[in-house]
Amino acid sequence: MERITISLDADLAAEFDRLIAERGYRNRSEAVRDLLRAHLEQARQKRGEATHCVANLSYVYNHHERDLAERLTALQHGQHDLTVATLHAHLDHENCLESVILRGPTAAVRSFSDALVAERGVRHGQLNLIDVEVDSGREHQHGYKPAGRAHGHVHLKPKT
Repeated sequence: MERITISLDADLAAEFDRLIAERGYRNRSEAVRDLLRAHLEQARQKRGEATHCVANLSYVYNHHERDLAERLTALQHGQHDLTVATLHAHLDHENCLESVILRGPTAAVRSFSDALVAERGVRHGQLNLIDVEVDSGREHQHGYKPAGRAHGHVHLKPKT
């Protein structure tokens, strides 16, 4: 761990301390680390350096909208290599919330997300994307590797 020192004017420090308390951080250091991670992630994505990702796409839709549930399912099946899991919750008699866990090439995940959110009847779509390093050659960290079998999966490690 490397230590750094920063200076803040009194008003900024007080506002930061209020944010820390609201979000339940134990100390300023953890709050600063999270702010830096978020900013670095945004910068990597803006520069186009985020080649692979894990993501959560959440959206609300009216399940009475003509064929919408079937169209959304067809989109997910069409990109089954990106779609890891889907959580579905009923909000009321008409509206559902879905959260789709995605992983894969960042451009493909963004394209899928844009297509799904653009479907007529989908509202409040939000993509939370995290840049990852892909490592498929590493031995399993727990030391278990069946005799004669390849590793069998990849490790996706967040970059910060």
